[in-house]
Amino acid sequence: MTGTIDARLTELNITLPPATAPVANYVPVTRTGNLLFVSGQVSLADGAPIVGKLGENMDVAQGAVAAEKCALAIIAQVQKALDGDLDRVVQIVKLTGFVNSTGDFTEQPKVINGASDLMVEVFGDKGRHSRAAVSAAALPLGVAVEIEAIVEVA
Repeated sequence: MTGTIDARLTELNITLPPATAPVANYVPVTRTGNLLFVSGQVSLADGAPIVGKLGENMDVAQGAVAAEKCALAIIAQVQKALDGDLDRVVQIVKLTGFVNSTGDFTEQPKVINGASDLMVEVFGDKGRHSRAAVSAAALPLGVAVEIEAIVEVA
């Protein structure tokens, strides 16, 4: 039986990427009580890093797409942690977005909107969350964006 969120993903023509395995000594998701802490997911397209530095060689629209890809990876990790049942998501509690950007770039919130907008599009009111959007001088693999999440689940 297809769940409500699975149906919404289909309606939006969204296919989640595979949940990636950790590349170091950490786990992709830690659960404590009813909270999932999702490790930072980097911007990937078809498994390849989306690299770039906002304010140098990437614009806000491209950065927002990279952030959306991070959000898809977060949803994939949550889906795996919940044995496929995304309907168990009670609330996307918080996103923390890191934007690989120059020292004078100040539009990190517009970049992370790519992830925030996707969460609301997929989960509706359950996708509304608190957030931080911060600059980083560099990110792993030279990616443009990395986002971590806290998710309440049933």
